Amino acid sequence: MPIREITTKPYLDQKPGTAGLRKKVAVFQQPHYLENFLQSIFDCVPALKGATLVIGGDGRYHNRDAIRTAIAMAAANGVARVVVGQGGLLSTPAASHLIRKLGAAGGFLFTASHNPAGPDGDFGVKFNIAGGGQAGEGLTERIYAQSKTISRYRTLDDIELDLDRRGTQTIAGMSVAVVDCVDDYAQLMQSLFDFDRIRDWIRRGNALRFDAMHAVTGPYAQRILVEQLGAPAAAVLNAIPLEDFGGGHPDPNLVYGKHLVELAFSDGAPELIAASDGDGDRNMILGRGIFVSPGDSLAVLAAHLPQLPGYRDGLCGIARSMPTSRAADRVAHAMHLPLHETPTGWKFFCNLLDAGQATICGEESFGTSSAHTREKDGLWAVLAWLNVLAITGKPVQAIMREHWLRYGRHYFQRHDYENLPGPAAEAVMQAFAGSLANLRGQKLGDWEVTLADEFSYHDRIDGSIATGQGLRVVCGEHARIVMRLSGTGTQGATLRVYLERYEHDASALHWKPADALAPLSAAADRLGRIGELTGRRAASLVT
Repeated sequence: MPIREITTKPYLDQKPGTAGLRKKVAVFQQPHYLENFLQSIFDCVPALKGATLVIGGDGRYHNRDAIRTAIAMAAANGVARVVVGQGGLLSTPAASHLIRKLGAAGGFLFTASHNPAGPDGDFGVKFNIAGGGQAGEGLTERIYAQSKTISRYRTLDDIELDLDRRGTQTIAGMSVAVVDCVDDYAQLMQSLFDFDRIRDWIRRGNALRFDAMHAVTGPYAQRILVEQLGAPAAAVLNAIPLEDFGGGHPDPNLVYGKHLVELAFSDGAPELIAASDGDGDRNMILGRGIFVSPGDSLAVLAAHLPQLPGYRDGLCGIARSMPTSRAADRVAHAMHLPLHETPTGWKFFCNLLDAGQATICGEESFGTSSAHTREKDGLWAVLAWLNVLAITGKPVQAIMREHWLRYGRHYFQRHDYENLPGPAAEAVMQAFAGSLANLRGQKLGDWEVTLADEFSYHDRIDGSIATGQGLRVVCGEHARIVMRLSGTGTQGATLRVYLERYEHDASALHWKPADALAPLSAAADRLGRIGELTGRRAASLVT
């Protein structure tokens, strides 16, 4: 099968965002568009030649076509072996684990994560490096630069490949192993958690519901929760992956997971209600009568992790992204552990994990994980909560109440202003930035401003510096406002405003978050002139 070298012209919009390149499906279906980006990766990562490459995706529309394109190009670019999930499926954390386990030189993950799917939806591709983490800033910049000058790509025509049959096939001398997408990941989970305790907890009548949202985690939840842990089949909702995710929005939060919130607050609610997103890296946790915010979930899991089998040697550190609530900081202090504050984007955690300076990491965007992989891991978080429930014998509400009584409560919300015109979003950022210079020492409601700046990050592992990582107004330990533009959307601009307030008095631990944060919301609107510059009276999404 001869290698073909195809003449092409650059597309100038292939700059990766926070987690890869995401565009509308129609953009990726343009002639040579995907091929240009993939060839740019092959050109910038020569270590792929003669090595193993992992490929998988979240099952969304265009996934299979993209995988066939990637395999044909891998063979043409000298890759020795491709390992691909059966049916083209691999959750993002499972792919990261597989890269690490096989010693692969990297992996292509075809996913737009929590974004909608279908012919009119979104598609995406990201490259994970050897070690399983997302490509860093330096490499993504080189790939982007290459995509702007590319003039040819290498591929094979009309490859014969059966993605649904497990086993090894050969394409132009390259080995292609189609593997069960769940096996290796399930074995890893068994090594980290006490499946016997969880199984007994379920057997004693404790109910759970997990919503896979017709996305990639359906097969994983079916295998682990039902077949291995003994939960009834009805415990897993929307388990069959569909190319359009059933027409839903696979983002597990209070808006798109409203049906789960209603279940949690209904009569006879299960003890644990959870969900994951399109590619399996996000999670939402609820208990009977309570929603657990991502920052609280990170803090609670960090506090309990040493009781779980895979973590009994103790933790070496806790990491969170800057906008994430500071609840984990207090746990780190109590456990005499370092707390690392990084920019948004899981790739910033990877150096800490590789250097043995962090064991558990979390982001406010419903992402939590540990050193077992180099990606956030939704099902891992659900299993960790199940193990905590099984060990403590307490419901989620009681666990949260005890946690707040010991550490205090960090009220937290993220207000998203979605699909804004770019100039309007930039104008808000400029207005907010312009207000920072004179804020220090001034009053913000009842609190004094102690810091007002733009966050930058010095990575002490590799010496890199990340600037422009969000604007923040800090009132000591009492309150914070953070503002930044999102890097995961595919149309318009998304302005994100993060509000946080800390209370430690027992009488102030059970307020409604919206009420507790109302003064900060008003201050953020005033400082950024949000309503005036965007015409929006309220955020389009509050989580």
